[in-house]
Amino acid sequence: MAYAEGRNLVWLEMGRAAEFHSPTAPDRAAIEAVMVHKAVDIFVTRPRGRRKAVLVADMDSTIVTVETLDELAAFAGLKEKIAGITARAMNGELDFAAALRERVGLLKGLKVSALEETWKAIQYCPGARTLVATMNAFGATTALVSGGFSFFTARVARELGFAINRANTLTDNGAVLTGEVGEPILDKTAKLAALEEVARERGVKLSACLSVGDGANDLPMLKAAGLGIAYHAKPIVAAEVVNKVVHTDLTSLLFAQGYPASLFKGVEA
Repeated sequence: MAYAEGRNLVWLEMGRAAEFHSPTAPDRAAIEAVMVHKAVDIFVTRPRGRRKAVLVADMDSTIVTVETLDELAAFAGLKEKIAGITARAMNGELDFAAALRERVGLLKGLKVSALEETWKAIQYCPGARTLVATMNAFGATTALVSGGFSFFTARVARELGFAINRANTLTDNGAVLTGEVGEPILDKTAKLAALEEVARERGVKLSACLSVGDGANDLPMLKAAGLGIAYHAKPIVAAEVVNKVVHTDLTSLLFAQGYPASLFKGVEA
């Protein structure tokens, strides 16, 4: 913390998270140079309006640890093939909607029971429960907006407490997947629109919103929100978003808003 000497250092959690206030715009490059050998995430925010009234979060590889479509594909023996397409789409190398249709098409005939089996293995990213519970407790509107599927987002939202969830829809005939996805597809444009809609309904500006995600389809909403944070992001996202979680977990989004650990809710064991 040598860079912060004389700058009113405040510990948000002793030994884990600290903040300091600067009368001028901090030199991010200088801070990073000092901390280069430390596994530390650095966030630069404005002191006014730090606590956000809206949280819009991606789901796959952000709130849950996996890409749910890739895990579902494992039951069709296609995980490696579909994961390769997913990786390219999430790094902006493929059109998201076309890539989603292709991947879902490969799952035609897969038993719907595979959805339930996939759900049983889902795990949350560290800090996810605490992030949502704390923001809910302090009056924020929390929304889960995913390019994945409503089968999963509805359950994640229910378990973690998201007030809103939106995603794409897999179609089936009651026994197997038809290989089709409901239209219109929820893509990067729809994610941005969802952020704008939630902010509008809450009666706040985008500057009062926090968004978090990892893939190329998250970029527009990450750039539009007052605080957009890339979470263990794909290279194209990490290159374009200033505030990033690289070393830590989702509770860092609370620290970035100035919440001390003593106010955290739903703390995970």
